[in-house]
Amino acid sequence: MDSRLLETTSSRRALQISKMRASRSRLRRRLDDDSSDDDDYFIFTAARIVHMFWNKKRRPGGSVHGHAVIYRDREGGHRRMFQDYLADNPTYGPDLFRRRFRMNRDLFLRIMNAVEAHDYYFVQKRDATGVLGLSCFQKVTVALRMLTYGVPADATDEYVRIGESTALESLRRFVAAVVEIFEAEYLRHPNEADIARLLALNEKRGFPGMLGSIDCMHWAWKNCPVESQGQYKGHVNKPTIILEAVASHDLWIWHAFFGMPGSHNDINVLHQSPLFDNLAEGIAPEVNYTINGHDYKIGYYLADGIYPPWATLVKSISLPMGNKRKYFAKAQESARKDVERTFGAFQSRFAIVRQPGRVWDTETLALIMRACVIMHNMIVEDERDVDPDERFDYGGENVQPSHGIPTRTLAEFIEAHKKIRDKETHFQLKEDLIEHLWNHHPDLYPMEPAS
Repeated sequence: MDSRLLETTSSRRALQISKMRASRSRLRRRLDDDSSDDDDYFIFTAARIVHMFWNKKRRPGGSVHGHAVIYRDREGGHRRMFQDYLADNPTYGPDLFRRRFRMNRDLFLRIMNAVEAHDYYFVQKRDATGVLGLSCFQKVTVALRMLTYGVPADATDEYVRIGESTALESLRRFVAAVVEIFEAEYLRHPNEADIARLLALNEKRGFPGMLGSIDCMHWAWKNCPVESQGQYKGHVNKPTIILEAVASHDLWIWHAFFGMPGSHNDINVLHQSPLFDNLAEGIAPEVNYTINGHDYKIGYYLADGIYPPWATLVKSISLPMGNKRKYFAKAQESARKDVERTFGAFQSRFAIVRQPGRVWDTETLALIMRACVIMHNMIVEDERDVDPDERFDYGGENVQPSHGIPTRTLAEFIEAHKKIRDKETHFQLKEDLIEHLWNHHPDLYPMEPAS
C-alpha cells in the first residue's frame, strides 16, 4: 500500500517537473522571437492580470479608502467660469467682478499670472490618463473666495468644481506665493519718497511730522488647541491673535505685525514689535520738521490712551480743559481714526479675518493675514483717486530691516532707544501741537457748540 502511494506521488512530481520544463521551453522560444511578439506577449499577460484583479470584489471609492469618486467635469467648470468673468464679452461685467472678487479684473489677472509663474502647482497639467487638471483660474478663484467671503473649503465645489482638500492646498499655496512675490513692494518700510509724501499730506491736516496712526486688531481663532487657549484668551474671553498696524489717511497699511497671543495688550505688543527697529539701528530715513519754533528729528504716530508716553507717539487728552486742549483732542481723535477706518475696510474686503479663523496652525494664519494686508494695499493703489502729485512713488531703494546686522555700537543703540522713549519730548511735542493746531488750523476740525 505504501509502495503504491509512493509511486503515485513520484509520478505526480515527475509530471509537475515536466510541465515546468515545457513552460520554460515555451518561454525560451518566445524570447527567441522578434521584439514585436515579445511586446504582444507581455501586454497580453499584463492585461490578464489586471482583468483577474478587476473581476474580484472591490471596495467602492478612489485611491483613498472610503472616499467616493466624484466626476466634477473640471474642464467644463473652467469653461463656464471663463465665460462668466474673463471672456471678451463676459456674462458678469466689471462691476460684478469687482463686487465678487473685491478687486478689478486687471489687478486680479496680474496677481493670478504672477502666482502661476511663481509656483508650478498652479500650472494646469494633465494626469496619467491625459485628462486636464484644474486650471490656475479655478485654484486662485477658490482661494480668493475663501479669503473674501470667509466660506469653508467645500462651499465653492458646486461652481469651481474643486474638492475640499485641493481647495485648502490651493489656499495655502496662494497666500504663500502672494507673500513671497509682493511683500517687498506692498508691505515695506517707508522710503525717503514715501516719508516726504506722508509728511506733506499730514501737515495739511495740521499734524507736521506725523507718519500715520497705530492700533491693534484681534482676530478670533476658532480652532485654537485646548492646551493653548489660556495663552490666547484676552479681554474678549476667546482665543485671538493680535495684528498691530500703522495706516495712513488713504488706508494704506505701512506696518503689520501679527502673531502675538490675545492675552497681551497693546503695550506688550508694542514692546515686541519691530516698528522702531530701523529707527534704533539708525537706518530709517530722516524726519526733520519744526513745530512752534522747536526742531524735531523723529517722526511720530497718533495713538490711543493705552500707549506709553514716548517721543514717537502722540496721544489724545482724556479730560481736556480749555478750548485749545479740547480742539487738540478732537483733532487727534479724528485723525487717529485712519487706522480704525483701515481695519473696517480691511475686514470688509477679506471676511476671513472678520470671522473666527478655522485653520489649525499659526503659520498658515500668519500667511493668510500678511497676504490679505498685501492685497489690501494693492487694491488701495489700484483704486486710489487722488491728485497725481500726491501719489506715493516707488522710486529709490526701499528701506530694509537690518536682520540682526548691527549698524551702531551698543552705546549708540541704547541712546537711540532712550530718544524713542523720551517722556519729556513726548509732552513737549504735544504742547507744540496744541499751539500749532489752534494758531494755524482752527477750521479743519469744527468744534461742537457748547450745550
